Amino acid sequence: MAELLLEILSEEIPARMQARAADDLRKMVADGLARNGITFEAARAYVTPRRLVLVIEGLPLAGPDVSEEKRGPRVGSPAQAMDGFLKSTGMDVDQLEQRDTGKGVFYFAVINKKGRPTDAVLKEVVEETMAGFPWPKSMRWGSHSVRWVRPVQSILCLLDGAVVPVGFGPVTAGDLTSGHRFLAPETVRVKDFADYLNKLRRAKVMLDPVERRHAILSGAEALAEAEGLTLKPDDGLLAEVTGLVEWPVPLIGSIDDSFMDVPAEVLITSMRSHQKYFSLQKADGSLAPRFVVISNMEAMDGGKAVVAGNQRVLRARLSDAKFFWDSDRRHSLQSRLPKLDERLFYAKLGTLADKVIRLQNLVGAMPFLSLEQKTSALVAATLCKADLSSEMVGEFPELQGIMGRYYALNDGLSAEVADAIAEHYSPLGPSDSCPAALASVAVSLADKIDSLVGFFGIDEKPTGSKDPFALRRAALGVIRLIVENKLRVSLLSLFQAGRSSYENAFEAESATIGAELLAFFADRLKVALKEKGVRHDLIDAIFSLGGEDDLVRLLARVEALGAFLASDDGANLLVAHRRAANIVRIEEKKDGKAQDGAPDKALLALAEEQVLAAALDTVGPAVDAALKTEDFAAAMAALARLRQPLDAFFDKVTVNAEDPALRVNRLRLLTRIGAAMGRLADFSKVEG
Repeated sequence: MAELLLEILSEEIPARMQARAADDLRKMVADGLARNGITFEAARAYVTPRRLVLVIEGLPLAGPDVSEEKRGPRVGSPAQAMDGFLKSTGMDVDQLEQRDTGKGVFYFAVINKKGRPTDAVLKEVVEETMAGFPWPKSMRWGSHSVRWVRPVQSILCLLDGAVVPVGFGPVTAGDLTSGHRFLAPETVRVKDFADYLNKLRRAKVMLDPVERRHAILSGAEALAEAEGLTLKPDDGLLAEVTGLVEWPVPLIGSIDDSFMDVPAEVLITSMRSHQKYFSLQKADGSLAPRFVVISNMEAMDGGKAVVAGNQRVLRARLSDAKFFWDSDRRHSLQSRLPKLDERLFYAKLGTLADKVIRLQNLVGAMPFLSLEQKTSALVAATLCKADLSSEMVGEFPELQGIMGRYYALNDGLSAEVADAIAEHYSPLGPSDSCPAALASVAVSLADKIDSLVGFFGIDEKPTGSKDPFALRRAALGVIRLIVENKLRVSLLSLFQAGRSSYENAFEAESATIGAELLAFFADRLKVALKEKGVRHDLIDAIFSLGGEDDLVRLLARVEALGAFLASDDGANLLVAHRRAANIVRIEEKKDGKAQDGAPDKALLALAEEQVLAAALDTVGPAVDAALKTEDFAAAMAALARLRQPLDAFFDKVTVNAEDPALRVNRLRLLTRIGAAMGRLADFSKVEG
């Protein structure tokens, strides 16, 4: 069995494209081999900033022999039809077989094809793969017609040590590669993957991204530990830097003390965005005046010149940030509000100034705020978008809200208002912290609900995988804000308040928008609770009752329903409920009418009927009383008292009695089962 080694060496591949490219290369070549009937044992792909590499082990030197059968015209068909068939098969008439198919005698051609050499298949497959490679962006270079993410410098393609002459534009494959661009740029000849890996290592290239990531992380942590500091976690930056270097060399540098009065978020963002530096923290979690840079070079002086150069560049970057910081603080947030009239929120939804007015209205409708909290929340809602016109946020958009907090404190506003400004975008995702202060919660809820109501109102809803306005994330944020803070608030009332702020901006009625949003929230709630092991069908069973828009109460009902169904009584009662519902449905279909009237107690002939009716008389009021106090566990316990009477009823009572009056009465008794259980949940939605 043979080994394929393929390396495509090019100018630097953008870090964000590398992992996907390695997967695409492996899959496309593997699929191409499969189409030609060639199997293999294993395929692995690697990527560095300059090279895409594929290794396939256990390849045969030739594909399998293939026998193909084609049916031709009926015997005795016109010569024209026979000529066409013979031409397509490349055979003569005497090479064909005649077979009786039961619908006549037809000619058949049996074509035996010798397996193609694997190197010929590989040349074809690799060239097709490179020609059709799905780069997000690609380019032509020179006068060549082919496209690649960056100009291709060389191709290495070996099968069992022999060159496969793959061609792509001006490049033809060979058995040569080159090492690190600066540390070992000489070309080297390789014979297989083991030899390739060994020579790349000597040429200062770490091929495996996992190894480079580990080297970066462990090296940076060791430098931090040596100074009594810790590395600020940043998986996104770690992944990006892994795609920027082939031979990572972590170095530590210093931040000038003159910049340390600038907010830490600004320093971290500037170092991360512009320079790809890792930040370091002191024991108390504050930013240390140090950074780690990952060099792609080994220097004779131990990296002193590299560090000095990076420190010079950083001073220039941070000088700009400090200028923005000092300049922005000369203007209050209040003075920036007129600029919001110049900023469009969305074409059909007005300006940011319009949005601020809607936020104020929504905050005013929040029922969980005290007067003092509402005052703080209204101030925060008024100012929360003002920092968008600051120079700092213009340079670093990811700092919006965060800078608003600093500027609010600079203006002498309370910490409660400043925090609400900073947190009104939160939570941004499942791992983001959720605001807990009620003023912050109110402004954050208002911001998200306004967007949800607005975009649903103009019919800009998420479709499939497309969600350009991040409405799914907004809904999950609303769910977290309400659930984690245990807020007793009606979603429909908040949707109504949001809709009223838009006045006549769109035609949809409040009830329509509210119903669509509630269904949307039901889907989002399933996603949010899936990781916690909560069954989606239980959420459906509660939502299907209609009118339940208090998320805290809804989740309490779901929890109680789950516990009930996990018990023997609950599981058996669910089976009995389904049996009762099926009988009623079938018989009502026969009768052409619903049997939803009250059963006649005088017609309860058997003791089991009487016991079940008596149980229903006591269970119904007990369930209603428990629901009024929101004691859902007690409601489920009351419902469990139906199990034994219902089991006995089905054991002894024939529902389809010969007496029509008795049959109808028993159907009405079973209908009461569904009504009693339907007070708690729509049990028809429960699976299993």
